[in-house]
Amino acid sequence: MGIGTAFRRFELDTRPIHPDTRRALDRRWAELPEHVKTPNQLLGRCAVGCEGTHGVFPKCNLTCSPCYHSADANKVRIDGDHTVDNVARQMDFLREVRGPRAHAQLIGGEVSLLSAEDHAQALLAMRAVGREPMSMTHGDFDYDYLLDLVLDAEGRPRFEKVSFAAHFDSLMRGRRGAVRPRSEAELNPFREKFAQMFVDLKRDHGVNRYLAHNMTVTPSNVDEVEQVTRDVLEMPFDMMSFQPAAFIGDDRRWREDFGEVTIDAVWERIEKGAGHKLPWQATQFGDPRCNRSTVGMRVGGTFAPLLDPEDPKDIAARDRFLDHFGGMIFGDVPKGVLTVKVLRAIAAHPGDIPPLIGLARRVLRRGGGIRRVLRAARKGKLSFKTFVVHNFMDAEQVAPAWDLMEKGIVADDPLLKETQERLGSCMYAMSHPEDGRLVPACVQHSVLDPIENVELRKLLPLPTTRDGIAPQVVARPSGLTAVRTTGRAAS
Repeated sequence: MGIGTAFRRFELDTRPIHPDTRRALDRRWAELPEHVKTPNQLLGRCAVGCEGTHGVFPKCNLTCSPCYHSADANKVRIDGDHTVDNVARQMDFLREVRGPRAHAQLIGGEVSLLSAEDHAQALLAMRAVGREPMSMTHGDFDYDYLLDLVLDAEGRPRFEKVSFAAHFDSLMRGRRGAVRPRSEAELNPFREKFAQMFVDLKRDHGVNRYLAHNMTVTPSNVDEVEQVTRDVLEMPFDMMSFQPAAFIGDDRRWREDFGEVTIDAVWERIEKGAGHKLPWQATQFGDPRCNRSTVGMRVGGTFAPLLDPEDPKDIAARDRFLDHFGGMIFGDVPKGVLTVKVLRAIAAHPGDIPPLIGLARRVLRRGGGIRRVLRAARKGKLSFKTFVVHNFMDAEQVAPAWDLMEKGIVADDPLLKETQERLGSCMYAMSHPEDGRLVPACVQHSVLDPIENVELRKLLPLPTTRDGIAPQVVARPSGLTAVRTTGRAAS
């Protein structure tokens, strides 16, 4: 590489905002409906939104009510080659149209039904195109599986950091040791055991983690959200995400009137569990009818939000950051390169320094002051927590609303029009490289998954003894992870 080429590459790598990122953000902003182009909107200003895989491993070994997977999902076998190949294709397309960096979920059925090696290869394929992957799981796997995933054949870490979102709620059936839980509290030992595996991983191998705790909320467990919040806050989870149930997926598992649980009702219970008001209005991902979130510093039992929507100075600092730093990539950037990026950004906007320092001081003050924060840090009582509610939509509205959107028609019906507005603002996209489309997650689950899984049954049929084929092994016999199969073979 010549000196000129090396210099141009260095200049590009150290730009505060990569040109591809800028183009992707501008495109995202232009596509947003006007009603969400608000000063607090993050889509199109600092993020393109989250991403997820589909049709790569639909099978799960738990039964939940409700379940967002179609009725055919468990009739598709786990196949590592299919998973890795399709994850790579979907991620390549996302890199092409959404820029060099985004958070992406490795999601389907249950990710730990993949062999540890196939799971690892899928994560590596995602990272290869700038995705920050998060594995979506029910958490019912052992430390040996995690070691097989994270360590290579020589026992060396192949990741500096892993991210997992574990789903725990009393609506899930089949978990080892809690086949049919009667309360959310009954699952606390399982939540603790899951999180402890990653604490041990850091201790044993130096691998960092980001952990999210997911919970589906229905009328039967909404009153337990408060205590779940209180309990999980004391565990090493970084995010607590709650999803009011929607009529999506397998209708055989719809047992309640999900419409009784609103986003406001869930948020109020989260606040009671946290022991604080959790202001969320300062930032917004997509449509406020779909998503609500806040990030803050937890100092002992005190939650200090990073932004107070009632403080004009906080809002002014937010606006400066979004205007001048929105779209900067901080993750997986070499420290030297990141330092130059930040210095270039500050040099271009030196007036941002005092407001951002002032914001940091106010956050410390909300946490009880610098001395209290330092004491909490020394005692291991300092952490950053994110609270999220994702409010999905019913397939009954999504299907016709999407059909009209595909035809370029704005619905006359108020409910369908609202659904179209929310779909147009969606922060969570699925990639379809075969026809050059990105679709909202609600569309994927409501409209496309049932069709995909019918086809996947033909492509990846479950093995049966009648075929003379042994059930497929889905965990490699490495000496650590026990051998498992995709399910019971037909007799």
